[in-house]
Amino acid sequence: MESTLSSTETTTGICFAFRDNELLLSFDDNDHVTIPSISNLSLLGIQPIRTQYLGRINNQHGYSAELPHDTVVSSNMQFMNLRQIYSLIDEDLFVQAGRAIQIMNWDKTHQYCGQCGSLTETLPNEYAKVCPKCKLTNYPRICPAIIVAVVKDDHILLAQGTRFTSPFYSVLAGFVEPGETLEECVQREIKEEVGIEVKDISYFGSQSWPFPNSLMIAFTCKYDRGEIEMDKMEIKDAGWFNAHNLPPIPSSISISRQLIDWFVLNHSQKS
Repeated sequence: MESTLSSTETTTGICFAFRDNELLLSFDDNDHVTIPSISNLSLLGIQPIRTQYLGRINNQHGYSAELPHDTVVSSNMQFMNLRQIYSLIDEDLFVQAGRAIQIMNWDKTHQYCGQCGSLTETLPNEYAKVCPKCKLTNYPRICPAIIVAVVKDDHILLAQGTRFTSPFYSVLAGFVEPGETLEECVQREIKEEVGIEVKDISYFGSQSWPFPNSLMIAFTCKYDRGEIEMDKMEIKDAGWFNAHNLPPIPSSISISRQLIDWFVLNHSQKS
């Protein structure tokens, strides 16, 4: 994972290049957005600090890259954070961009061993860094988190988090704690955030989510008992909504929206 690529790869390949966790995008005269190639960066005189090979993406080589803090680009290019580009690139590329930023940050933050401080070495055929001195091996960090649709009769529980930057409501979510099963995490997070208890927890699906380094594991469940009592540190507002009276909700690219769409599909005729 060095910043110098082999001669056969320097002119080909898509490159997810990040400056301070913002992705570099190119805009044409019609505001069509593309991800620059390795050759684009080279022609512009942009030299990454490090690059990481991601494999084949859309039938071409794919890379992530860490750019210097002072990187300056031309007027038809712009750095944007991943949350800003939801609607600008297609879903497959967004998923790859999320993967790229996680690999880039792992490479950047594991140059030295966390146990003895020695310079690490990258293993050749996997995303792993090993310390040649103490043999500690580090892999990219993935944080499991649950996200859950709670259904009561023909209503779904939606909440607005205190950290939301947009006025939308979503289903509840939270990170799994050490020693905890996914089902236990579902029960604990719901109890802590809104004070109710649930039952009949069922697996729904999963999604890689780079905010930050998460694997979102989605569930559905049924309300069991209790009244909504919000944790004001985490939740601004929460309530029960039917399929015909939903507040602003997340975009279709997120698994939270998939859970809400599932609810609407299965409860719109009953409300």
